[in-house]
Amino acid sequence: MGISTARPEPGIAVVTVDYPPVNALPAQGWYDLAEAVRAAGADPSVNCVVLAAAGRGFNAGVDIKELQRTPGHRALLDVNQGCAAAFSAVYDCQVPVVAAVQGFCLGGGVGLAGNADAVVAADDAVFGLPELDRGALGAATHLARLVPQHLMRILFYTSGTVTAQELQRHGSVWRVVPRDRLAATALETAGEIAAKDGTLLRLAKAALNGIDPVDVRRSYRFEQGFTYEATLASAGDRHRDAFVSRRTGKERP
Repeated sequence: MGISTARPEPGIAVVTVDYPPVNALPAQGWYDLAEAVRAAGADPSVNCVVLAAAGRGFNAGVDIKELQRTPGHRALLDVNQGCAAAFSAVYDCQVPVVAAVQGFCLGGGVGLAGNADAVVAADDAVFGLPELDRGALGAATHLARLVPQHLMRILFYTSGTVTAQELQRHGSVWRVVPRDRLAATALETAGEIAAKDGTLLRLAKAALNGIDPVDVRRSYRFEQGFTYEATLASAGDRHRDAFVSRRTGKERP
């Protein structure tokens, strides 16, 4: 359980998240993920990073139970800073990052996939931000990198989801394949990238980040400020307590 890194092929590093049962990460898990992605991208022998996950789904966001069993606001501060670190590590990774998404990609999962350079998805993948139902705000910045603005807004307001097939039609998912082909397809995509000149790839990544119309780091941190405000207004804890109560004894996110 945790974060692991493998080198299945020359030039490719695969960073895998494994936090059963639903890959909802505790605060330290987000920091560990950030460190693994940064280390893989800093390795001069790596030209592409694949971000993958074990289990039924890619990512169910933060471990809300950790937030609610920790007195005060320390856990909320830690997990929000950890998420910001992990999302930035994917965005700022020195080489391109391919996200391999299966099953549910919710909350923090959208932050990771939205900041990746390419998304390959299983045909059962769904993406969404249930933040309002969890007493939080955030990652609309990253959802807006996957869908048009008005669709982002209705998905955020309703806590709705969108399928991998729909995202492919919007051009934000590169390939949609059966789940048993996801790992191979992600490696194939990464291999096409990794075959390029490593120096030019690193320059290209920096150049493409430099022309982005939105500063994703600043935009996400702005959103997070409203999560703190919701908590101080008691709305955050009220919805998180209700979520934990509903999920007690259940596994699905």
